[in-house]
Order: sequence, then structure tokens, then C-alpha cells
Amino acid sequence: MSGIETLIPAEEREAYRIRLPNFEGPLDLLLFLIRKEEMDIYDIPIALITRQYLAYIELMQELDLDIAGEFILMAATLIQIKVKMLLPKPEEEGEGEEEGDPRTELVRQLLEYKRFKEVAEDLTDLEDRQRRMFPRTYFEWQKPFKQEGREVVLKEMSLFDLLQAFKTVLDHIPEEPFHSVNAIQVTLEEQIAFIDGMLRDKQRFAFSDLMMGLKERIVIIVTFMAILEMIRTRRISVHQSSIFEEIWIVRR
Repeated sequence: MSGIETLIPAEEREAYRIRLPNFEGPLDLLLFLIRKEEMDIYDIPIALITRQYLAYIELMQELDLDIAGEFILMAATLIQIKVKMLLPKPEEEGEGEEEGDPRTELVRQLLEYKRFKEVAEDLTDLEDRQRRMFPRTYFEWQKPFKQEGREVVLKEMSLFDLLQAFKTVLDHIPEEPFHSVNAIQVTLEEQIAFIDGMLRDKQRFAFSDLMMGLKERIVIIVTFMAILEMIRTRRISVHQSSIFEEIWIVRR
């Protein structure tokens, strides 16, 4: 591994471990990758999606996230499907029953999960719209409503959208030609305080603005972990106006 390798003593590793209560599952990750790459869900390029899925697993392990066993099981399932598709089909004499597509069961699970997810999202949107509705009233003391400019509607985003932005930042760090071992020079608490400071005078800021001034890989990783910890403790939330647009970090 090029660049900076960090030494984290065993007794300190637990302090850097992030546990998210509403961690999305492996089917969410697969649907995210299918949407991101604009794949046909009925004809998934299994080699590509397996490679990208494993890259996200590696990224989550680097962040020391608690990865459920179901993520590892899905990785094994994808590799098994990939192997089956690579193996030559045996030539059977006579009119034997043709062997099915190894992806069929995975596609069925994805479609079923996607339907349930869309229904849940529709119900959430309905509840949100209902919460924004008020009965028609008139009071003399009420101030007239003035709309100042066009408000951008921000939507809650998934962990994988945030991981994608984080991965993009890491991919753009220039590789260093040397290999050194250093102790961590930044703590989770310091980066949480740093983010709090950025939110002191404004209600929100862009994820790219936060990451733009960070150069060292370990500082970027710990800062991202600070974001996850602040989301977990409900001190901030993250939003997007639409898929793959700018990510906004918002004070709760």
C-alpha cells in the first residue's frame, strides 16, 4: 500500500469504530450500484458489479465500520455467480432441460426488495407532505409570507451516496512515492469539533468544501468518520437535491 500507513494501538481502535443503527443492507448497496452505473437490473454485468461491490466492502473495512455478516455472504454469492457464468456449459446429449441463468435468484430478490423499498419511500413522502399541510386560516397578526428566491429542496440520502463521495475524494489524492509509518496526528474528537466550528456561523455547508482543504489520507478518513459519528448521534444530517448532486451537511 502506497502513501501513509497508520499505526492504531489495539486499545485505541475501539474509539475509532463507528456503529450506525440504520445501516443499509447488501441489497441496498447492489441497487445503489445498479442505479449509479445505469445497469439493466434484468441483465446485470456480474463481473463489474462484483468488482464495485468488493471495492465498497474494502472501503467500509478501511473506515472500521461494523459490517454485518450478510454483506460478506452477498460478496460470496456474487463471486459464486461470477464463477458459474465463467464455467463452460456441459454439452448434454438429447433434449435436456437447459440450465438457468445463475443471476435469476439474485434478480428476483432485487426486484422484490426494490418494490418494498419504493412503497416505503412513497409512504414516507406522503407522511412528509401531510406534515407540511396546514388548515386554511386567517389572523390579522400573521405576517405575509414572502418567498425569497427559489428554494432548493434537499432530500435525505443513503450511506452509500455518502460513501461514493468519500471514495471520489480518496481517488483524487495523489499517490506518494514513499512509504512511511506514522502515528495518527488527528483524533475523532478534534474533527467533530472542526465540523461543529464550520456549522457555528451557518446552517449548512457543502461536503466538497469540507474535504477541499484536507490533504492527508488519514485526516480525510478520520474527518469522514467524524461525519458518520455526528449523523449517528443526530447532531447533523446529510442531504442532496437530487442523485449524485452536491452533498450538504446540515445542522440539526
